[in-house]
Amino acid sequence: MTTPNHHPYTPAPKTSSAAQRPPASNPAPGLLRTRFSAAQLLDRFHQLLPARRLDRWLGPGPRSFYRRAFTPLITLWYLVFQRLNYNHHLSYVVQDALAGGADRLSPRGKKLSRQLRSEATSSFSDARQRLPLELCRRVLRHSAAQMAACLQAPRRFGLQVALMDGSTCRARPYGDIPQHFPAHRPGNCTKPPYWCVARIIGILCLATGAVLDSALDALKVSEQALGARLMSQRCWKGWLLLADRNFGVYSVTRAAVAAQAQVLFRLTQSRATRVARAAGLKLKPGLDALINWSASTHDQCPPGLTATPIAGRLVALRLERAGYRSLTLYLFTTLVDQRDAPAHELAHLYAQRWNIELCLRYIKAQMDLGFLQCHSVDMLYKEWLTGLIAYNLIRWTMAAAASLAQLPLPLLSFSRARELLLGWILRTWPQRPRLKAWKRLLTRIAKARLPKRRKRRLSEPRAVRAFNTCFLKLEGSRADARRKLAKSGVKS
Repeated sequence: MTTPNHHPYTPAPKTSSAAQRPPASNPAPGLLRTRFSAAQLLDRFHQLLPARRLDRWLGPGPRSFYRRAFTPLITLWYLVFQRLNYNHHLSYVVQDALAGGADRLSPRGKKLSRQLRSEATSSFSDARQRLPLELCRRVLRHSAAQMAACLQAPRRFGLQVALMDGSTCRARPYGDIPQHFPAHRPGNCTKPPYWCVARIIGILCLATGAVLDSALDALKVSEQALGARLMSQRCWKGWLLLADRNFGVYSVTRAAVAAQAQVLFRLTQSRATRVARAAGLKLKPGLDALINWSASTHDQCPPGLTATPIAGRLVALRLERAGYRSLTLYLFTTLVDQRDAPAHELAHLYAQRWNIELCLRYIKAQMDLGFLQCHSVDMLYKEWLTGLIAYNLIRWTMAAAASLAQLPLPLLSFSRARELLLGWILRTWPQRPRLKAWKRLLTRIAKARLPKRRKRRLSEPRAVRAFNTCFLKLEGSRADARRKLAKSGVKS
């Protein structure tokens, strides 16, 4: 995450309404606060994977189906442990289990290390498939709720701020994955894909960077439809959602309002022009007017909702900064009070939307969730959700360290915090963690800060340098390539 000062555009409106106010400077990053001590935070850390609630979340069915060597709690922990560790293989999980790494999570008198008799990974692999998918989704939401209960994040306009954006992840075409996540193949290409692509949507907390909720579906489902579906699954009262132009459409806004959330969405110029024209206004820089956004003939409405007008404000701001091209920003927000939420403060807040791009980079690159090697769609969902739970554990520990040390969370290093948390777990998890080791962990994470750059980094083109190689490009499957190579008689 970065501070608002790292955004390439600093709102400096030159409108007649905003010119009467003094130009607002970028506020310092808000500090997280907590009313808990380090010992209490350690107890809260153990509640991120609640053993008692897992029994309620398992749903109807025979409990004996889950009461095996790998219980649901142990299975869920090792799915998270796989993503916390840099080695994601199942054999590493079995090795840790044989060493007693999960004995504290085992039922009384049934330690896992004593029940395992071999080095085979089939027992853990079967346990992963037995674990209900809904259990992983509830634990993800529970981890985000625990963070909100332990930490007091700074609010904007009396609301907690959440960021929404979409991305993609790849998977091998194994099992039933190609049927559910077909690869996007342009033109009339009929060759089998080498990997499949899934569309993902995430809603993250601006203050902590934790994932509040996430959804995953095929590429044929648009980001707007997936985002509207994600918001309809729970209540978002007390939250302000920020999103870019891709989500600044009527359907997503209508779904957010139905979920009792406030929105601050950016609009494209063409859509802002149509909305202003429907309200009898002329779109120009300096516009800040109350409107009712009505659905046009081209706008879609989420299933189960009626296309009623949405009350809000349409804001147009001209942004200028030395060394950058000027930009006109078109925003729609349901914060209708112009005194409590001035236009220039809305622009400053929207400038922090870029933080979700950095969080997605951490999730896909450092947590290795950008490419998943699963053999079924069910495991693909579980790998993604448990990977986000592991990401929230890291964010939870970073937030605890930042709140106790009274440091801005964006200054801490995510990769270093992951290494320190993983080392603490491997050293202390077989026994009961000591408070002294926990305090030392939080202190070390608070000292692991990002370097201060003396010179401002220049903007780089969003392109990839070509990688020259002496080998030809592989077209089709490797099995076909082997057969052609065998027929030619050429040695590889």
